[in-house]
Amino acid sequence: MGAPVEVKNRRAGFEYHVLDKYECGMVLMGSEIKSIRAGGASLNEAFCTFIGDDLVVRNMRIAPYGTNVHFVHDPLRDRKLLLHRRELDKLKRKLKDAGMTIVPLRLFIAPNGFAKLEIALAKGKKLFDKRASIKERDVQREMDREG
Repeated sequence: MGAPVEVKNRRAGFEYHVLDKYECGMVLMGSEIKSIRAGGASLNEAFCTFIGDDLVVRNMRIAPYGTNVHFVHDPLRDRKLLLHRRELDKLKRKLKDAGMTIVPLRLFIAPNGFAKLEIALAKGKKLFDKRASIKERDVQREMDREG
């Protein structure tokens, strides 16, 4: 089958405090899942928002698959996320708090073959929080080198 597909949003941990994680499915076209399996996806600049009662992920880039010119999907189109209604209602309530947002953390292929997106309810970090994260990371790196 090949290497397991896992695309991470590395900036999310630096920009946000992760409060709650959810795993959800996505509504995809056939060429999109093929492209994800081939490693053609990116979560940079991606974010989640509500459109009506549906949660969608925006700005997630899935490159067009192969040389097919007839059934090409839009690489940056909105993709509906599949969660239970009570989870959606809970997220919608939490988003009303100041500074809260929903960010995609990683995209992966589940053992059943479906593409899953791990999203998180998060709160934006302030500049001093980012500095603390950098310092903490550097201290951990130094301890790993010595030990």
